[in-house]
Amino acid sequence: MKILHIFCFLLTFSLLPVSAQLMSMDPEAIASNNTKSTTSPLKEALSQDIDGLMTKIIKWRHHFHQYPELGNREFKTSKYIAELLTDLGLEVNTGIAYTGLTAYIRGEHPGPLMALRADIDGLPVTEMTNLPFASIETTQYQGNEVGVMHACGHDAHIAVLLGVADFLSRNTDKLHGDILLIFQPAEEGPPEGEEGGAELMLKEGIFDERPDVVFGMHVTNSYNGAIAVKAGPAMASAEAFRINITGTQSHGSTPWSSNDPIMAAFDIGTSLQTIISRRIDIRENPAVISVGIVKAGSRNNIIPETAMLEGTIRTFKKEISDLIHKEMRTIATNIAKAHNVEATVDFAIYGSYPVTVNNPDLVKNYSKSLIEASDGLFTSDISASTGAEDFAFFAQEVPGLYFFLGVNKENVAVAPGNHTPYFVVHDSALDSGVKSFINLVSDYSADHLNN
Repeated sequence: MKILHIFCFLLTFSLLPVSAQLMSMDPEAIASNNTKSTTSPLKEALSQDIDGLMTKIIKWRHHFHQYPELGNREFKTSKYIAELLTDLGLEVNTGIAYTGLTAYIRGEHPGPLMALRADIDGLPVTEMTNLPFASIETTQYQGNEVGVMHACGHDAHIAVLLGVADFLSRNTDKLHGDILLIFQPAEEGPPEGEEGGAELMLKEGIFDERPDVVFGMHVTNSYNGAIAVKAGPAMASAEAFRINITGTQSHGSTPWSSNDPIMAAFDIGTSLQTIISRRIDIRENPAVISVGIVKAGSRNNIIPETAMLEGTIRTFKKEISDLIHKEMRTIATNIAKAHNVEATVDFAIYGSYPVTVNNPDLVKNYSKSLIEASDGLFTSDISASTGAEDFAFFAQEVPGLYFFLGVNKENVAVAPGNHTPYFVVHDSALDSGVKSFINLVSDYSADHLNN
């Protein structure tokens, strides 16, 4: 089997730290969007159904959390989702982008086609939460046996979207328009040498019946139960780089006989940080270069022949990404030459993700839907995140809105973040996610009845 390399470092979420200012309503957003959303049959039905619906959602989330799988290998996850959707009477399309699936819910009244997306893959992280439904799954990752965990909260995304599907499939008489449900694999990146994720789903035609809009959500421990959204560029582009260094091996007792790739790797890794601090005007161009993997050697008394550095690049502009590429090659090749070794630099080794852009009109017009869903715990006054999301590929095709849902325990301001072994999603926060999707569907369809 090909080496499975998830973007554990490439796509680690660097969501914003908790701020007390984010725990209240954003006055400007409220004033401009008229937070008193009109009621609708869908919203009224959900208010009667939410308690029973949440019982199902929590049960489903605990199941997915206990049995996570890595990208393009979500076989059991996909099968379970398909069974649940089939039980709802939906026709399910499986095997898309390896393990992805879609389904349509057809409303009984004319209206727009609205796509709702959830990602389904886990991460190579050994869980340390001590939850009664904690994952005990393991797999092979980069030649080592590791734990597998829904450390990014995709279990919550699956369960919430299944809850939305359950509700809407029973209320098609109140639905204006149609729903495209997207359960997407490999958001954290496909195995090396494979395609995957949103890009491959699009390549295989899931938007052949073109949606009018796409909505997505991500849970985070940054907002203490609040919903947050940012218009325009909301999350960075992302790509992985790899620097391979080749020298001359020798006994550790005679380093003068070697051309030491490890010493070159030390210097290259340190010097890469001068690109951001000395070559880019970061006032208007936030960017990140982080080394996440360093590999070299097999024994303490052997200077090896090769060393490798691997990491992530995050930017919001292509010209900044291009400049970083140029500077990295210059640094790596010249430092290597100074150490009498050779270095090669490769970019986008697992593909790359574009900037996630929230359609400004959607944020302006439908913040009210999110404010109502969260009982006012909402903000649009946040900075762009240097995390990355392949939801960006969907939002390049059709107008998109991607929002964050805070899921920390009530009154807990600081909690372990996404991609850590201690990340915990508190079930009580997920009803705001369900309400958000239903409100967006209801309000967007009401504004686009002529589509």
